[in-house]
Amino acid sequence: MSRILVTGGAGFIGSHTVDLLLERGYQVRVLDSLQQRVHPRGWPAYLNPAAEKQQGDVRCKKTLTVALEGVDAVIHLAAYQDYMPDFSTFFDVNTTSAALLYEIIAAQGWPVRKVVLASSQAVYGEGRYACPAHGTVYPAARSAGQLARGKWEHSCPQCGAPMRPEPITEARVNPHTAYGISKYAAELASNNLGLKYGIPTVNMRYSIVQGPRNSFYNAYSGIGRIFTLRLLQNRPPVCYEDGQQLRDYVYVGDVARANLLVLEDSRADFRAFNVAGQTGTTVLQYARQLAQVAGSRLEPVVSGEYRYGDTRHTVSSGAALAELGWRPATPLREVMAAYVDWVKQQPHLEDYHATAEDAMRGARVLRRTRAS
Repeated sequence: MSRILVTGGAGFIGSHTVDLLLERGYQVRVLDSLQQRVHPRGWPAYLNPAAEKQQGDVRCKKTLTVALEGVDAVIHLAAYQDYMPDFSTFFDVNTTSAALLYEIIAAQGWPVRKVVLASSQAVYGEGRYACPAHGTVYPAARSAGQLARGKWEHSCPQCGAPMRPEPITEARVNPHTAYGISKYAAELASNNLGLKYGIPTVNMRYSIVQGPRNSFYNAYSGIGRIFTLRLLQNRPPVCYEDGQQLRDYVYVGDVARANLLVLEDSRADFRAFNVAGQTGTTVLQYARQLAQVAGSRLEPVVSGEYRYGDTRHTVSSGAALAELGWRPATPLREVMAAYVDWVKQQPHLEDYHATAEDAMRGARVLRRTRAS
């Protein structure tokens, strides 16, 4: 029986992946730092008791060496994500920990047969567009001046014409945030070190993952948890920009299936895959649909604020992973219902996002347009 190390295994994606691994007959070791802002009460009750638990930081060589000993494969999900300008922390956690994995495995000569790493849709930056005159365009990040004027959409850099967002394939990356750059740096490190030392490696570029266990304490990211908490407190969802941003959302259980597929399928080795949702949805559409699911008649509010560094439209194509037999199976409405039901069962619900918004305003991450 194979033993799999899941870093970040107490977390959202990690715990669902642990459940599926155990269901498939694997032995599982979980390494998790139990970061205070995600797990303020320590090991979560939902973590499968059949998993071996180890608390520690993936940046610590001694800790990670102990966790790696005797495992046959690694699913590396531990990561740092935030909207705050903690630039060095993104690289310290996301990139350094990935490199350290290979450093230890190579130094010890351990026969680890595969490493699956969590990457992100953020490696694509502003994504892929079509200009009627100039074809495919991969635009740069929107400027501070453009955003301050409330000019949200991308125009063709050559002719200035409006462009149409298109599904993003794995063909080209273009990260512009510290988080996205740190994830792509981890991809480069893992793929090249894996090739050099004969350790099959797969990078998983997740779209926006949704579902139960998505911590409502960590309010800096996650449209589902932010909007759900507000609706359950009879407060309207607040949409940034104009609410017309397109995103794709994927159910956490479908993501866990994707993780196991590439773990077990050698056709995935040394490749990167989008783990995409079924379709693109605007933020306003998401807010209204979630309100219906939560039994609320509240209409979303467009606040006149925006997050500096956000992308405009990002919808990934899942075609490459579909060739291996994976497709997202869970409609967004079902995902929303599962999450709302889970949140209602949790004690001590507060609007954690309000504090986070104040911090983002203080750091000039959350800004207001000149016209508002």
